[in-house]
Parts: sequence; structure tokens; C-alpha cells
Amino acid sequence: MSSTDNRPTSPHVQVYRLPLTAVLSIAFRAAGAFLALGLLLLIWLLVAAASGPDYYQVVHSMAASWFGQLVLFGFTFALYYHLCNGVRHLYWDMGYGFEKESVAKSVWVVLAVSVGLTVVTWLVAYIV
Repeated sequence: MSSTDNRPTSPHVQVYRLPLTAVLSIAFRAAGAFLALGLLLLIWLLVAAASGPDYYQVVHSMAASWFGQLVLFGFTFALYYHLCNGVRHLYWDMGYGFEKESVAKSVWVVLAVSVGLTVVTWLVAYIV
């Protein structure tokens, strides 16, 4: 290839767009990694609770801050998203839902149910 040849290679990164199913497949793996990090935070909270009220107050104040609430909200969404997408994969393992229309609908169902469960959980947490 000469240096004067300006043709892009195909598919070019700026032109090619991943399908929504591929994006959600990547997000499924990212949610699993985020849940693993969230479990470390849960262990930290349990250690703080076992250490006494002074250390627990420090951890609780961090979790109650706006950033802590944002992390907890993301953890809740990742948990529900991973659960719903796992159910979808179990459905696929049984041999159902491989039609193109069914896959496209299941993507939106997983997203809607994940968002809905996250919002309901946080509403219940603030009401109670």
C-alpha cells in the first residue's frame, strides 16, 4: 500500500455501528465485573459493622453521600440487568427466542424490566 492511498479499511471504526444485541452483550460482562467490585464494597460494609459503631459510621457516611448513592444505584441496576439478561440466556439455552424479531424484543424487555425493578427498589427503599 502506498503512502498516497487514503482509502479507509472496511469496516472502519467511525462508520461501523455495533448492533444493540452486541452492545448489551458487552454490557452484560461489564455488569458482572461491576457486581464483583460491588461485593467488595459489601464486604467492607460488613467488616465495618463488625468493627464497631465508630468505623461503621465512617462507611455509612460514605455510602450516604451523593457519590455513594450513585454507586449504589449503579450496583442495583447492574444486579437487575445481570439477572434479567441471565434469564434471557436461560431462555435461549432451552432453544427459544432465536428469531430476529424475538431477539430484538427481548433486548428491550430486559432493559425495561431492569430499569423498572431498579426504580421500584429505590422507591421502596426511600418510602420505608
